[in-house]
Amino acid sequence: MASMRDIKRRRESITSTSQITKAMKLVSTVKLQKAKGRAEESKPYFEKMYDTVTGILANSENIQSSYLEARKKEGPKKTGIIVITSNRGLAGGYNSNIVKMINNAGFDKENTLIYPVGRKGQESLRRLGYPMSDDFNEVMNKPLFGDAVSIGKTVTGDLVSGKIDEVYLAYTVFKNTMTQTPRLLKILPFTKEDMEENSDMGDLSKEEEGREKKEESTGAQAIMNYEPEEEETLAYIIPMYMNSLIFGALVEASASENGARMQAMDNATSNAEEMIDTLGLQYNRARQAAITQELTEIVAGASAIE
Repeated sequence: MASMRDIKRRRESITSTSQITKAMKLVSTVKLQKAKGRAEESKPYFEKMYDTVTGILANSENIQSSYLEARKKEGPKKTGIIVITSNRGLAGGYNSNIVKMINNAGFDKENTLIYPVGRKGQESLRRLGYPMSDDFNEVMNKPLFGDAVSIGKTVTGDLVSGKIDEVYLAYTVFKNTMTQTPRLLKILPFTKEDMEENSDMGDLSKEEEGREKKEESTGAQAIMNYEPEEEETLAYIIPMYMNSLIFGALVEASASENGARMQAMDNATSNAEEMIDTLGLQYNRARQAAITQELTEIVAGASAIE
């Protein structure tokens, strides 16, 4: 059995750790409320932008755009992935879930370029052998729409120049404090098959889904007309679409990070309290054993004198 001094020292250490985790939980709770509000405010625009652009493209034929044309060239495709994680740890499986999702998605590491937004994802994916582009790690301290524009400009520039052939967005969807779901979304270029695959992106209610299906089934769908020409129109729309998706992912990821950290710190505090109770019992037993031993020695000494 450990000595009373060792048990007391360990209990004090765990108590100190518990105070830190409790404080981190409170900080994450405050940050979560702000991040959750931003995510809820931006989500309708985020989803409507995706629905609008995919609707335009679904009703268009023979689109000519450098952003949307699939790259037909010899050799493997070069994939660019915007990976949104956190700059700090202690958030449970928040960062590792994103890394596992990308690593298990079947991408060829040699032909994949990571655009990291968050140090934890950057460090983990670099260890796994993925090449890195310029990082945007400071963005996660306080995501702004201007940051999304900067990221989008870099990625679309690489897409148009031929440095990459397709773009994916990896982030974490905030559902509630207990649930955050990693998502990998192909955003450029995409076909009708990609649109169908990503059709569950929005969290529409069953009533809204039923109404949309009814509207789609009534009457023929008109082919989209562009004014001015489609190349000029899409050159304006597509970057805005991409920037909106990136910003929506940033605010969702920020809320998810704080939710995951709050939950992780709550679990850590609960575990620390359980350990403190267990060590308290061990300390009391050791103390009782020490008192019993002292009494035994006193009685034995008194008997010897007599």
